[in-house]
Amino acid sequence: MNWFLRKFDELSLNQLYQILQLRQEVFVVEQTCPYLDADGADSHAEHLFARNETGEMVAYARIFQASEQQSYARIGRVLTAQSVRRSGLGRELMTRAVDYLEQRAPGTPIRIGAQTYLLTFYQSFGFKAISEEYLEDDIPHIDMER
Repeated sequence: MNWFLRKFDELSLNQLYQILQLRQEVFVVEQTCPYLDADGADSHAEHLFARNETGEMVAYARIFQASEQQSYARIGRVLTAQSVRRSGLGRELMTRAVDYLEQRAPGTPIRIGAQTYLLTFYQSFGFKAISEEYLEDDIPHIDMER
């Protein structure tokens, strides 16, 4: 597996296209959830992704550093391609994202908006619920912080 971390302006057009395609495959098509994925935030994020040996993009997460306007870091759009699920790649993706943020700003809180069915998965990384369950695009979510 080959891993990459890129700022928005470092992404090639091909990489950006593959990121948007994979996010739409998972969040819009698989989860039958029509929503505006291109939300204007990608240019402020760093993009962590993995390609398999054939060059196919198979894992992705969007990472935001803490800032003056926001005292916590965020990880979002966490996904793996259907072809690699249950292989441990999602766990490696989250480990890399958390480790990266911890190295950049040790001790800074990290937040996620987790789909509720993945609560146990995120708890295994030290995330704790900080909100009540809510619906986002008709999918149950809960805010969590580490």
